[in-house]
Amino acid sequence: MARPAPADACSLTPLQALQCEKHPNADSCDSCKSCHQAESGNHPDIRYITHEKASISVDDIREQLNNDIQIKPYSSEHKIYIIPDANKMTEQAQNALLKTIEEPPSYAVILLLTDNLNALLPTIQSRCVTINTKPISKEEIAGYLVSHLSMEQEQADIAAGFCQGNMGKAIRFANSTDFQEMKEDTLHLLKNVEHMDVSEIVDSIRIFSQKKGMIDDYLDLMLLWYRDVLMFKVTKDANLLLYRDQFHNISHQASMRTYESIENILQAIDKAKVRLGANVNFDVTMELMALTMKE
Repeated sequence: MARPAPADACSLTPLQALQCEKHPNADSCDSCKSCHQAESGNHPDIRYITHEKASISVDDIREQLNNDIQIKPYSSEHKIYIIPDANKMTEQAQNALLKTIEEPPSYAVILLLTDNLNALLPTIQSRCVTINTKPISKEEIAGYLVSHLSMEQEQADIAAGFCQGNMGKAIRFANSTDFQEMKEDTLHLLKNVEHMDVSEIVDSIRIFSQKKGMIDDYLDLMLLWYRDVLMFKVTKDANLLLYRDQFHNISHQASMRTYESIENILQAIDKAKVRLGANVNFDVTMELMALTMKE
């Protein structure tokens, strides 16, 4: 059974409830071993389909889902497969998934998360139950990260803003090394872009190109930065910033840039996301965006 839902609305709570040892198929108890494993992202029967490139390939689907799904659950009644950004599956990957979602094992649950349902083949859509959900508020996500994962409020605010209503994504990135590395890479570029020439900017972009599968995450972090710059330019209120620890750099850029230039950068980042989604050349897309940032 496959259940597509908007990627921004992913939450672990229903998955915990499905796997809960005390109250299966009802509200999760949040105290049993299964609930703790689900909350920490270490549940052996909840699998996320990952990908290293910009798209989800047929090999990703075959190796991580099709070849694994016949193995019965390790400790639970159900075995759950989650495909974040399912719209990034190539046509070949979707066709490889088709046979599995037509006749899944009785214990299998497959969730296709997407904010672009039209990117899925009609044959995939016709075999799925579509559930439309709403993003969770930033305040709710940040509160959960602080109370359940003991995250500092400032970091929780950044994670909540970055994940744009996606609780599952917030939990996965909350304390992950990947998220911290992404943040450091992004901040290095953003803090120094005005002092870098074009070749240096392109070199920094090449670091991102080695992690194409996460490029949307890098771009989202950039959007948050420039929205902070715009917010401070308008309000002069540091308490409204997500990157509060970067107040000095943000206030400096706000003073040096015009409203028009900040808006141009925000639009350039949005255009880069659209172009990458349309499979425009990665290097050209990133260079155009970097040039706008430099200007």
